[in-house]
Amino acid sequence: MSPRDILLALGVILVWGVNFVAVKWGVAEISPLLLSGLRYVVALLPAIFLVKRPKVSVWLLIAYGLTVGVGQFGFLFSAIKLGMPAGLSSVVLQVQVFFSIGLAVLFLGERPSLFALIGALVAFAGIGVIAYERLEGAVLVPLLMTLAAAASWSVANLVTKKAGKIDMLGFVVWSALVPPIPLFVLSYFIEGPQAWPDALAHVTWLGAGSLLFTGWLSTVFGYGAWSVLFGRYPASTVVPFALLVPVVGIAASAMLVNERISGFEAVGSLLVFVGLLLNVFGPRLVQRPAAA
Repeated sequence: MSPRDILLALGVILVWGVNFVAVKWGVAEISPLLLSGLRYVVALLPAIFLVKRPKVSVWLLIAYGLTVGVGQFGFLFSAIKLGMPAGLSSVVLQVQVFFSIGLAVLFLGERPSLFALIGALVAFAGIGVIAYERLEGAVLVPLLMTLAAAASWSVANLVTKKAGKIDMLGFVVWSALVPPIPLFVLSYFIEGPQAWPDALAHVTWLGAGSLLFTGWLSTVFGYGAWSVLFGRYPASTVVPFALLVPVVGIAASAMLVNERISGFEAVGSLLVFVGLLLNVFGPRLVQRPAAA
């Protein structure tokens, strides 16, 4: 990769890692489902007028919008509102990799590598360690919601795979038309009709900044730049950068909101990270001696 593209990749990782802190700031002032819907309204404008609609089925756009917008971010924002630490959520969310592998086996007939299976076992052992620390319902529920967000993301990955080789930025922008209405409806019935007046009455520059950050930087810039990198380089070159997202997430949470994770959570996070490393780099370690 050229130095410019390495900086671009690191910029995306920085934005995606800090995004977990931005969500924490946002849900402190705006109810989570309402914030999720507003995030997509922000992401749509003005991008919807600048990006061409991808040549995919409307049903795939709807499926992606529901699984990512309503499923992934609806659960994630709600989990953070209920007390899931931003840094820890950035780690737990990465188990979507292994959920995605499982779905590919079930529905696409793919065969996972040995390292993917070992990585999944290690990563879910880490989730078990984190869950052990959170056996009480009040703190276990946000963890389960974060896992539901990861599962929703994995379904969205399956939808993307069914769409084939497409303009990912266009896919993200045009699918953003889908989540606002169901999220606003859910907000009305779950968070109550006061969610809108409360948000307008209490939002500060921090909440508004969080909304702009998650809508424009995390969504439009993040996915746009990521799709550019995938267009220039093989996936095997770009994907390893994503391993830095939880690292940045934990560091940003410690620096910006003074979050500290417990010993059990640190061990569990380390196991999840080791599982991800095995999945990404394990096959390469075998191929190099064979090639030599």
